[in-house]
Amino acid sequence: MRILLVGAGGVGGAITSIAARRSFVEHLVVADYDPARADKAVAATGDPRFVAAQVDATDEAAVGALLAEHRCDALLNATDPRFVMPLFRAALAAGVHYLDMAMSLSRPHPERPYEEVGVKLGDEQFALAADWEARGRLALVGIGVEPGLSDVFARYAADHLFSEIDELGVRDGADLTVRGHDFAPSFSIWTTIEECLNPPVVFERDRGWFTTAPFSEPEVFDFPEGIGPVECVNVEHEEVLLMPRWVDARRVTFKYGLGEEFIDVLKTLHKLGLDSTTPVRVGGVEVSPRDVVAACLPDPAGLGELMEGRTCAGLWVSGTGTDGEPRQVYLYHVVDNAWSMREYGAQAVVWQTAINPVVALELLATGAWQGVGVLGPEAFDAVPFLDLLTEYGSPWGMREGG
Repeated sequence: MRILLVGAGGVGGAITSIAARRSFVEHLVVADYDPARADKAVAATGDPRFVAAQVDATDEAAVGALLAEHRCDALLNATDPRFVMPLFRAALAAGVHYLDMAMSLSRPHPERPYEEVGVKLGDEQFALAADWEARGRLALVGIGVEPGLSDVFARYAADHLFSEIDELGVRDGADLTVRGHDFAPSFSIWTTIEECLNPPVVFERDRGWFTTAPFSEPEVFDFPEGIGPVECVNVEHEEVLLMPRWVDARRVTFKYGLGEEFIDVLKTLHKLGLDSTTPVRVGGVEVSPRDVVAACLPDPAGLGELMEGRTCAGLWVSGTGTDGEPRQVYLYHVVDNAWSMREYGAQAVVWQTAINPVVALELLATGAWQGVGVLGPEAFDAVPFLDLLTEYGSPWGMREGG
């Protein structure tokens, strides 16, 4: 398979290091607005199948030219959600497959933001589903870890563990610490602000999609493999918009273990207007407040040597088992930062995100996964994915009882 990877930040760099170990990759172009980042990611592999390029993700013509020049079969988007739609359209125009790990941005309901949905995550992409079907190409959306692996877990639970599902509840937590930093997010602060301060979305079969206030419905969830109890709150996330399209469940939720301090920081940023993406004029220069916040914080990709602990992504499922009895399970994936740094030179959070699109690309290359249109991970058989994830050396787990 010949692939264009756009974005050579933390996740993009981890994708490159993972893909370098897989024989299905015939040619991989690592492209970034900053050519030095692309060069660094390629040089770290020492692999002649990999080349670096410079591209502006908003320039659809330039992206299309790069796809044509390298005769790519697929575009893998490892940028932040601002650039989803131009890359999505560029892949469609070029007639290549497309994968991303975050979907097109939402816009809150103008009058009732904490009760009704406005423009939902992914709505702009699903609006073009017929065009993708007509081209006979696949846009596989939301194929990171969350969304992504959690959605694969939903398909697995529906097909193999439950006869009826009451709730699909994504629960994400960690015990990661960063030495020398009082506040250092382990993932893109731009994306974190977007998903945590937007109105969270909940799905109920009898009600459809609706919203609540940020950080609503706190609960303490006990995470496996020594992480332990973490308070989790409702957060806007793609799984709630994806899972109900392919998996029948009475309720779908996403809760993130942010911690009290992190929530307080986000609330303060919001009060000060520093979460805004609307440029303001400062000394003759226009700049987005959120971009300033991101520039003031350390790059998550460079924190690995300072990080300790584990991160856990998973799906809690409740309902009726295949034997007709009540059942609860937690399907999960844990990555220890010491392991991911030792094995791949990537910190745990970005590595856990990065492995899943590489697994999906291999399944597409072998034909184990096939489809056209705009599809989420739930639309495919989960078993080949979970088996290949284990083969990559990063097994998943299941705990009875939630």
